Amino acid sequence: MRAFSTMLRIESKLSLRDMNMPIFALAMPVVVMVVIGAVFGQQPAYDGAPYSFVAQSFPAVSTIAIIAGGVMGLPMLIAEYRHRKVLKRYQVTPVTPGLILGVQLVVYSVYAVVSLGLVYAVAALGFGYRSPGSWLGFLGGFALVTVAMFSIGLLVGGLAPNPKIAGVIASLLYFPMLLLSGSTLPYEVMPPMMRQVADFLPATQGVKLLKATSLGLPAADMLLPCLTMAGLAVICTVLAVRFFRWE
Repeated sequence: MRAFSTMLRIESKLSLRDMNMPIFALAMPVVVMVVIGAVFGQQPAYDGAPYSFVAQSFPAVSTIAIIAGGVMGLPMLIAEYRHRKVLKRYQVTPVTPGLILGVQLVVYSVYAVVSLGLVYAVAALGFGYRSPGSWLGFLGGFALVTVAMFSIGLLVGGLAPNPKIAGVIASLLYFPMLLLSGSTLPYEVMPPMMRQVADFLPATQGVKLLKATSLGLPAADMLLPCLTMAGLAVICTVLAVRFFRWE
């Protein structure tokens, strides 16, 4: 426990020196929420919709920080540590792969939670957002999506031999998820063919889960996304720890 708290304190300080996460995980979701609210305001999400465009967009925008941290930030950081021989030095200490990955998971989770609070503040105070669904269900779904998406980053970072390969893999995952999952461009306005492609992305299922909980949609709408997120989290985490590369 002492090793975990020490590493967590050090990694937290290091992350604040790098402006990538403050920009992409904190500033970017707020900007997207402001733009959506300013353009659409309290307009219905579609003709006859019982909720506004802002209410539909809030859960989707909330995933931007999760995607940024889990799919781009985590893999690049772990691969960079491997490249600089930081992990090799850890190898001769009692530090385990689970401890290293767990610390990073907590650091990036904090960014996701802070981002959620900022996006909610903008939506609620600026555009009158009120969740028509269950906050308890939404927060549970948010935690599940966070763990699932971060597990992808842990797997890529745990296996990528160097930052270059990690960057290529992370980019191939990050940009399609950011653009097609519904976190930035609303899923509902995509052409049918684009939606079919988006449905294969893990982040899309995460956005669907958060929308279902926050909008109070039927439980049946949550089943597939829930199973997808849970299965992804278990498989990727186990593989990340099992095949973790020190160098």
